[in-house]
Amino acid sequence: MATSSVRARGRRRLRAVVTAAVLTLTLGVSGCGLAPATSFVPDVKPGSIRPIEGLPVGTGLTVTSKNFTEQLILGKIAVIAARAAGFDVQDLTNVPGSQPVRQLMLDGQADLTYEYTGTAWLTYLGKDKPIPDQRKQWQAVKDADTANGLTWGPPAPMNNTYAFAIRSAKAKQLGVTSLSDIATIPPAERTFCIEAEFNSRPDGMNPLLKTYGIPRGSGVPNGQIGIYDTGAVYTATANGDCNFGEVFTTDGRIKALDLTVLADDKKYFPAYNVSPVYNTKTLEEHPQLAQVFDRISPKLTDAELQELNLQVDVQGREPADVAADWMVKEGFVTR
Repeated sequence: MATSSVRARGRRRLRAVVTAAVLTLTLGVSGCGLAPATSFVPDVKPGSIRPIEGLPVGTGLTVTSKNFTEQLILGKIAVIAARAAGFDVQDLTNVPGSQPVRQLMLDGQADLTYEYTGTAWLTYLGKDKPIPDQRKQWQAVKDADTANGLTWGPPAPMNNTYAFAIRSAKAKQLGVTSLSDIATIPPAERTFCIEAEFNSRPDGMNPLLKTYGIPRGSGVPNGQIGIYDTGAVYTATANGDCNFGEVFTTDGRIKALDLTVLADDKKYFPAYNVSPVYNTKTLEEHPQLAQVFDRISPKLTDAELQELNLQVDVQGREPADVAADWMVKEGFVTR
């Protein structure tokens, strides 16, 4: 126990240095429109998540996350859950960029984060092709990251991947529920709004259309594909500038604008299920930590994250407040 305590104190001292560096970076870029890191979370009490029995008082745990809306919400959920479990949590959420978060985890300067299977497989692990089956994709990532000192918890149902959405009323009018249905509607109705990156990527628009039997040109005329700035696709789709808009499946604007996501029935898009990822040494010291997050993951669905993201991006609420309210609603914590 003494050896473990000394090691924990040493890690906390080193983390303090890393934290200061990351906070300096975050504050430095705040003038470019990024919010500075904050450790604020509302004051809550244990609910169904109870303090881990026998956990020494003051046991430290560092939680990190990226700095976009969904990651901020998930990061605050992790902070709240870990505090309810009895840990002295260092909140290192709101880190700019995926690679810095990954490095904090690899270096052992953070103990826990929420990460996406597709990001790990394609970006961190450098694989060329995704695995279509969501469970097999998670298992492959889990197995590969074992050698990196990281342990992946079971994946949540939520899959924040690419998709195409259509106005709900128009979906009913055309009778479309899946991407395969696009091939059955009149060619004049095959109008798309996409981002420039998706238009030019080798795994983007052209192979997608080919996969679904409506190749660009003969199946979808070039003049029916509109290129939009990031984020403008949602509004353009809702306004009827096109029938089918490129979206991310957990974006809050899908619900706010009454859009319907079409099923990717041929599994073209990679799986981006989210999972809690632990520093393996931390999990070995506190195996009960996994039990805490294993209870949360099944509740994280596409619909739930659409609603939580909407509260931040559309209604202007703070991610920490949104996370806390959701944790109370699910009974994990209380006020």
